[in-house]
Amino acid sequence: MAYRFDGKQKQLSFGAYPAVSLKDARARRDEAKALLAAGCDPAARRKQDRVESDALTKHTFRALGTEYLAKLVAEGRADSTVGSAKWLLEDFAYPALGDRPVAQIKPAEVLELLKKVEGRGTFETARRLRGICSRVFRYAVSTQKAEIDPTHPLRGALIAPKTRHHSAIVEPTAIGALLTAPWPAAGFVDAQLS
Repeated sequence: MAYRFDGKQKQLSFGAYPAVSLKDARARRDEAKALLAAGCDPAARRKQDRVESDALTKHTFRALGTEYLAKLVAEGRADSTVGSAKWLLEDFAYPALGDRPVAQIKPAEVLELLKKVEGRGTFETARRLRGICSRVFRYAVSTQKAEIDPTHPLRGALIAPKTRHHSAIVEPTAIGALLTAPWPAAGFVDAQLS
């Protein structure tokens, strides 16, 4: 179909003959003419629809989580940091959110996942899981694969883990005694000479 939009000559194809019947091609042409009448470029609309369709199939939470982990490795993050992030994503986030398009995940879905983890009594794990999911969503936003971070409204929704304080030596004389105490070296055997 040949048409003009914004003073420019353009063409639009609806597919090859055996694959697309003449009836289907005429129906698609009528849809394109309706878009032109509404002031919209049918080729631009088709391109936008294709991009949105690709976003639904290619940009899943699992795919972006894998990209984010690769980014952490490329940045030279510690193995323990990458391992912890991978554990949280693979054991908790991927089973619930992995195959969902990242742009369609809602805060309620993430909250349901977090509450399930929190329900086991692992408050710190739930807090860390929210953090890693947030970092994956922010990565998706920064790479223009999503528009928002659905974990942001969930701040304060989880039970804060109770902080446990450990005793410390605070008296200067006790610190000195600790520093001057003899520590056996690794592999050193205490032997008495007679």
